[in-house]
Amino acid sequence: MTAAIIVLAAVVVLLGIYAVVTYNRLVSLSVSADEGESEIDVQLRRRHDLIPNLIETVKGYAAHERGTLGEVVRARGAAVQASGTAERAEAESGLTRALGGLLALAESYPDLKADGNFLELQRELTATEDRIQAARRFYNDTVQALNTKIRTFPPNLVAGIFKFGQRDFFELEDSSQAAVPSVSF
Repeated sequence: MTAAIIVLAAVVVLLGIYAVVTYNRLVSLSVSADEGESEIDVQLRRRHDLIPNLIETVKGYAAHERGTLGEVVRARGAAVQASGTAERAEAESGLTRALGGLLALAESYPDLKADGNFLELQRELTATEDRIQAARRFYNDTVQALNTKIRTFPPNLVAGIFKFGQRDFFELEDSSQAAVPSVSF
C-alpha cells in the first residue's frame, strides 16, 4: 500500500513538473511573439515616418503626378490605421505597391534620381524594408513554434487549461509582395 502511494505521488509530482515546464515554455514563446510584433510595429512606424519626407522630395520634381502621390498618402493612412495582424499585413502590402509606383516614377525625372535627399531617403527606405523583413521572419518563426506547441499533444492540454491561443502569421497578400521593392537608377 505504501509503495503504491509513493508511486502515485511520484507520478503526480512528475506531471506537475511537466505542466510547469510546458507552461513556462508557452509563456516564453508568447512573450517572444509579442516582442516580434513590437519590432514589426517599430519598423513600420519608421517606414511610415519616412514616407512624408519622400513624398515632399518627389513633389518638387513631379508636381503633376498627383495620382501617384495621392495613392501613397492613402496607402500610408490605411497602414497607420490598420489593426490586427491580418489587416496590418494587407494594408502594408498596399503601401508597398504604392511605394513601388512612387519610386518607379523617379525614372521619369533624371534630376530627382540625382537628388541627394531623394537618394538618402531611398537608402533609408530600403534599409527599413530589410528590417521589416527580418522582424517579420522572427515573428513568424516564433508564432510557428508557439502554434505548433499549442496544437501538439500533450502540450495542448496545458495550453487549453491556461487559455493559450494560436496567433496569426504576419503575411503579405501574395508572395510576390514579399520582396523589397527594387528600383534601379
